[in-house]
Amino acid sequence: MKILLTGGGTGGHIYPALAIGQYLKQQDSSTELLYIGTDKGMESKIVPKAGIPFESIEITGFKRKLSYDNVRTVIRFLQGVSRSKQLIKQFQPDVVVGTGGYVCGPVVYAAARLGVPTFIHEQNAIPGLTNKFLTRFVSHVGVSFEDSLAAFAKAKQVSFTGNPCASQVLEAIPGRGRASLELGPNQRYALIVGGSRGAKALNEAVIAMAEEEEQLQKLKQFVIVFATGDTYYEGTHERLRSTAAYQSGTIKLLPYINNMAEVLTDASIVVSRSGASSLAEITALGKPSILIPSPNVTNNHQEANARSLESVGAAEIILERELSGSSLIDRMSALLLDDHRLAKMSQASQFLAVPDSASRIALALSRITTNR
Repeated sequence: MKILLTGGGTGGHIYPALAIGQYLKQQDSSTELLYIGTDKGMESKIVPKAGIPFESIEITGFKRKLSYDNVRTVIRFLQGVSRSKQLIKQFQPDVVVGTGGYVCGPVVYAAARLGVPTFIHEQNAIPGLTNKFLTRFVSHVGVSFEDSLAAFAKAKQVSFTGNPCASQVLEAIPGRGRASLELGPNQRYALIVGGSRGAKALNEAVIAMAEEEEQLQKLKQFVIVFATGDTYYEGTHERLRSTAAYQSGTIKLLPYINNMAEVLTDASIVVSRSGASSLAEITALGKPSILIPSPNVTNNHQEANARSLESVGAAEIILERELSGSSLIDRMSALLLDDHRLAKMSQASQFLAVPDSASRIALALSRITTNR
């Protein structure tokens, strides 16, 4: 089977596409993959590292205000459709899978116009602009949140699949996360991570938290593992290195975590943005979480994602405007020092998990290619 994958801009669109491709490859080693993205997106670096052939087109998103740039975007879209048709005819895929982001638009649209079966996956509780546009053209839509099904009522087929990133983290072996962090086999730790690129507000809160030495004593039996994001690492390290929390090892600083599944598996609690892929991994592992939705996303979809966990007791939310060193310590200590509460949150988190997401998507792909 030949699978063409597309989606880009952020890790939230890229990693689900890779998870789908890798799962299909595991099920059938003869599966051939091709990924179409943009040269400027994160996918241009992430996808080749994953060993998947990569091609690019040029595309930009629409401005929300009337602008001449939107005219140029329409021109780029049409050019992108033309280029995508060329690549599709060369590769001759059995199905095209899109996971959102601007690049997904022309590629999936081109495939639909050529009569190739198409599948799009929506990771967020509130659908993105590209996936909403593609709904009327595609063969099947998969959603990560059951509440999103109604948003795709006009689709030919729509199903609740969950997020395929959930399937991958379950393969992690307990204990390896601690070992990779050079922590003792019984050391408990809280994981703080600001997404694939890091988050300035979260970095500032952790720096402020490190300066609250007296309050931080509440968490003295825990290590705080903080992934800053490559962009913020040097500046955060410079400001933290003279603090007692850093020098004592209470706060362990990393620019990025390559073995995220393993580190997540061993964490007692996760403090995170609420991107869809992160939440899929958190719930798959049944992790209690404190979520800090990014306010700088389309339709405020991260808060909607977070509310879905909060509503069943799986997570607590701190809005960015309420985030501070003190508020973060207070929330973390209230949870980490209450094992009964952590257990209840873990149970609620697992309730939302869709661990067989990748296989659900594979089944949907099989059906639309069989019915071609």
